Amino acid sequence: MTEIHTPATALRSSERVIAGTTVMELHGEIDLLTGQPLSARLDMLTAVSCPDLVLDLRALSFIDCAGLGVLCRAQNRIAARGGRLRFVTGKTGFLRIVRHARLSDVFEIHARLSNALASKPESGDASATAG
Repeated sequence: MTEIHTPATALRSSERVIAGTTVMELHGEIDLLTGQPLSARLDMLTAVSCPDLVLDLRALSFIDCAGLGVLCRAQNRIAARGGRLRFVTGKTGFLRIVRHARLSDVFEIHARLSNALASKPESGDASATAG
């Protein structure tokens, strides 16, 4: 079966800064087709010293292994620069992929944006479910 990517299923993003943290909200799919442009944008956002980034994945409808690779690359770039990357999602599909890829201890995942923006993770987040 062939899947055709139309503008309706492409990845869209919006960004805003909240108290010094860049929040990027993603809508659509992160896959082989959309991964390269997303990776380029994340490279720009993580080129600074101590980048502080939250990726809001609540409106994400699909992610494949190429998309997961983009997120891993962003995590590694941010960690190398002494920064912090958090994900916001409560979607069980994403949490299952993270768990099966054995990335539960690598990614900081929160169920609520307010928790992701906090200086320290709060209990009751999706990160407990991911592990």
